Amino acid sequence: MIKSELIEKLAEDNPHLYQKDLERVVNTVLEEITQALERGDRVELRGFGAFSVRNRPPRQGRNPRTGDPVSVKEKHVPFFKTGKELRERVDGKA
Repeated sequence: MIKSELIEKLAEDNPHLYQKDLERVVNTVLEEITQALERGDRVELRGFGAFSVRNRPPRQGRNPRTGDPVSVKEKHVPFFKTGKELRERVDGKA
């Protein structure tokens, strides 16, 4: 599912709301999650999962084409850990 499909589904389930308002809500929620991760905060949505930022230290990699060593800089990457309820529903146990 992509963002536009999510907005369409919300509009179908909530015909009393305007689609442009739903689009604004979805964009606001995603932007707030993004800003929290930029600050290094953790975002937890109970039953769904938690978003956090993990640090990857600098390392020595290699160019797969030539085999030459390449220096890879330190970076921070987003990480998502599923919640128990989501894991169970996806696994078909709920």
